[in-house]
Amino acid sequence: MNLTKQQPTVVHSTFVIEREYPVAPERVYAAFADAAIKRRWYADRGSQSIDEFEMDFRVGGVERFHYRLSGGPVAGKMLSHEGTFHDIVPNRRIVFASTMSLENYRMSTTLITFEILPHGSGSTLVLTHQGAFFEGSDGPERREGGWQDLMKRLDAELAR
Repeated sequence: MNLTKQQPTVVHSTFVIEREYPVAPERVYAAFADAAIKRRWYADRGSQSIDEFEMDFRVGGVERFHYRLSGGPVAGKMLSHEGTFHDIVPNRRIVFASTMSLENYRMSTTLITFEILPHGSGSTLVLTHQGAFFEGSDGPERREGGWQDLMKRLDAELAR
């Protein structure tokens, strides 16, 4: 069997998003480490109904986020994000692996590294997203767009 002539069943992608903030690295880190703060910028979106948000922020800890989509052909369907924290260096780095599913269909598995670097009197956040996107998933372009939107929400959170 010649697998190189078949259509790929997985699309691999890596993208990097970099943001500068006028706040200390401790403040950026807290936006990821504190469950109430993270839920506010990461999960709470007025148009979706959150069924579950759970975060055990420690190496080996689990994060679960399930919500119902609104609008379009997927309205009412459950989107699930479940992952594990693999490395945490306070105020410096978070490494997280997760799987995203729509109903019972696995869309992707990702490894995400957040690096928080001191920059003058503020900080720089470097997000590196490495993904494997399965057939029919949202794909790398939509996922990067989703993270760009989330970074805007984080901007607003850190400006509070």
